[in-house]
Amino acid sequence: MVSLCLNSLPLPPSSCPKKLTETSSSFSNGSIGTALKPIVVNGNPPTFVSAPGRRIVAVGDLHGDLDQARYALEMAGVLSSDGQDLWTGEDAVLVQLGDVLDRGDDEIAILSLLRSLGIQAKAKGGAVFQVNGNHETMNVEGDFRYVESGAFDECADFLEYLNDYEYDWDEAFVRWCGVSRIWKDERKMSRNHWGPWNLVKRQKGLIARSVLFRPGGPLACELARHAVALKVNDWIFCHGGLLPHHVAYGIEKMNKEVSQWMRGLIEEDTNRNMPFIATKGYDSVVWNRLYSRDISDLADYQINQINAILQETLQALGAKAMVVGHTPQFSGANCEYNCSIWRIDVGMSSGVLNSRPEVLEIRDDKARVIRSKRNRVSELQMVDYL
Repeated sequence: MVSLCLNSLPLPPSSCPKKLTETSSSFSNGSIGTALKPIVVNGNPPTFVSAPGRRIVAVGDLHGDLDQARYALEMAGVLSSDGQDLWTGEDAVLVQLGDVLDRGDDEIAILSLLRSLGIQAKAKGGAVFQVNGNHETMNVEGDFRYVESGAFDECADFLEYLNDYEYDWDEAFVRWCGVSRIWKDERKMSRNHWGPWNLVKRQKGLIARSVLFRPGGPLACELARHAVALKVNDWIFCHGGLLPHHVAYGIEKMNKEVSQWMRGLIEEDTNRNMPFIATKGYDSVVWNRLYSRDISDLADYQINQINAILQETLQALGAKAMVVGHTPQFSGANCEYNCSIWRIDVGMSSGVLNSRPEVLEIRDDKARVIRSKRNRVSELQMVDYL
């Protein structure tokens, strides 16, 4: 039997910088005649963003479903519908709330698409941000329980594709979304008589994923560019939910620690190989479900307690409201606690609920849900809450 090990696949050089430094950057609208102030980003990874006058759109969990991701982004008005993957949001700000990984086949393609849109948006005076979810941190930890067979195949294809690019990471990564379908189709056509479940192919995909996502690996470093908690204007975006002790610890500190861990920069002998407060435990930022519980199942005193915790958190951050994903909302995107919390994971991936995509739009500090009607992008419903 043929056996594979980590040394049997080419190991791309780490795309991580040698150290993580404080950053503050700004970029303005390239259009003529606009009066909007530039977007200012503070923190590395981005933690505090000032985006005066911008339309903000937030998209929930995507879980490896590229078609549904494109559909949601088209609905949000930030992605062209002609298949060219062009940014159409002008100076808007897009925030994706994590869990791009697991349960679907096209995870890297979605990450590639979001990076491409981010580059295009910046040229227009807009921006694209992502926050990491629990499935991102699980994969960097080496927990592949929810990885689909097709996703392992994508990892093997992507690693081979990188070799063709001689590891020019930025160019290769941005282009992957446009060519991944070709690689997938060629793989399906070239399957031998052992079929898709042969052990050698599966082992190759597993090793490729380990190479790409282990701390310091190319895709782990790509994820390290993103925060676990992000404040844009007066709105907080995170995957599961922030609590008062997270704020007391410091969200910029948490973001940096998670990023350093993903980049492989935390020393092995520190006994702090994984930032627990952000990534592990039921009350960590990426796992917390406190704000996403169905209030019809709660007693009045529980509702009051949760609302008090939420208000304390928002007040400490100087924020108006929080937007979270993580917990699928069977009734669609919604808000609770006087719309201080928005829950926008609708389980749109075919690997979850395969529900119709919905996105949150924030304009002039007011939020509304955009959802498709009869599964047609041309017919949209707007639901106002604020």
